[in-house]
Amino acid sequence: MSEPASWRYETITKPMVDIPSPERLFLGRVIPCTGDTVIEDGFVHVRDGKIAAVGDKANAPTLPGVETIDATGKTLMPGMINSHAHLNWDGIHELSRQSMQDSVPISVFKAASNMVKSVKAGITLVRDLGFHDLNLYSKQAVEQGIFPGPRLKVCGNAIIQTGGHTYWVCREATGADEMRRAVREQVRGGADLIKIMACHDTLEFTDAELEAVIDESHRNKLPITAHGTFNDCIKRVAEFGIDCIEHGGAMTDETIQILLDRKLPIVTTFSALVIQANTDIARQFGIPEWKIAERQKAVADKSRFDGLVRAAKAGVPIVFGTDAGSPAVEHHQIVPELGFMVEVGVCPTIMDALHAITARAAVLNGMGDQIGTLEPGKLADLIVVDGKPDQDLEALTRVDMTFIGGKRMHG
Repeated sequence: MSEPASWRYETITKPMVDIPSPERLFLGRVIPCTGDTVIEDGFVHVRDGKIAAVGDKANAPTLPGVETIDATGKTLMPGMINSHAHLNWDGIHELSRQSMQDSVPISVFKAASNMVKSVKAGITLVRDLGFHDLNLYSKQAVEQGIFPGPRLKVCGNAIIQTGGHTYWVCREATGADEMRRAVREQVRGGADLIKIMACHDTLEFTDAELEAVIDESHRNKLPITAHGTFNDCIKRVAEFGIDCIEHGGAMTDETIQILLDRKLPIVTTFSALVIQANTDIARQFGIPEWKIAERQKAVADKSRFDGLVRAAKAGVPIVFGTDAGSPAVEHHQIVPELGFMVEVGVCPTIMDALHAITARAAVLNGMGDQIGTLEPGKLADLIVVDGKPDQDLEALTRVDMTFIGGKRMHG
C-alpha cells in the first residue's frame, strides 16, 4: 500500500461536528434490499452505529429506555448511493466557466451545499468523480468531523490526455511516464479511485498511455474507472483492464461479452438527458429551446439505449449515477434517473432500481460488506421514506430522516 494522505497523520482531539449515535429501535415497513423481500410490519435495531437486528415487528426486542422511532406507515431502507456526481459543480452555471473561474472558497461552499442537499435527499455516500482535486478536501472535511456530510469516495483530479475532453478542469498528461505521475499525485492526495476521460467524439490516450495509467492505478491498489460513451471506447478500455465504465453507450455483443467476462459494471447517467427534456425544469435553468428539443427527441428514441439494455439483460451490473452538477442536474434529484432506468429497461423493476442505488452501488464502491443493505453487522446507513418507494419512486422525494453510521444527519 502507498503512504496515506498527509492529513491522516494529524491528531484530532475532538471532531468539530460530533453527532451522537445512540442505540435506537426503528419500527415501520422495511426494505432490506437483500432481495425482493419487503417486511410490511418490521423493525430495525441499531446499536453502536451498526445494525443489530432486522425482522418482523413481532420479534422486535424489548429495550427499556432505548429511543424508539415509530415510522409506522413509512418505509425503512438502506441509505442511497450516488455513484457518479460532481460536488463542486452546482447544476446552475455553465461547467467550463465555473470550473475555470470559481474561486476556491466558492467551489468549497458549493461542495458543502451539495453535500447537505445530498444527505437531505437520502444519499449517504457520494462517489465524486472530480474533476479538480477539491474533492480530496471534501473527503478530509467529512472524515475529520469538520463538516457533516455523506460518506465520500473521491478520485481527486480526473486524468486526461493533454487537450483532451474537459481539459479545462482535469489533470492533463502526455506520455506514459506523465500518466504514472498523474496517478501518483492523486494517490498522494488520498484518492479512493482513479478516473480517466477515455473518449469524447474520438478515442483518447495512446496505447502506451492507457496501459500506464491503468497499471499505475492497480500498482497502488486503487480501482480505475473510465468515461466511455460508445462501443470502440468501451471495448478498448475494458480490454486494457479498466474496472468500471461511466455513462456507457452503444455496444456490440462482443463488447458486452468482454464486460461480462471481466465482471465490469456500468454506472448509467441519464439525468441530464431526462431533466433537460423536461420543458418546465429546463427553462428554469436557461436551457435553450433547441437543446430542449434535442433532448426530447433523444429521450423518445429508446433505440439509442439498446446497447445498455442488452448489457443489463445479459447480466452486466448496472449502478445508479446522475452526473449531478451537470446543467439542471441538482444533487438532490434522484427520481428522474431511477424512473428512466426502469422506463428504458436497464432495470427491469422498481425493486431492481432500488438495488442499483443501494446494494450494487455499495459493491461498486468497495463497501458491499459494510453498507447497501439492512443486515445485522452492517453500518447503520438508513433512511426513513414517507411512502412505498418499491411501488412508487416518487416516495423518494419524501425522505423524512437520514442516518449514517447511526448518526442522525437529517430529520
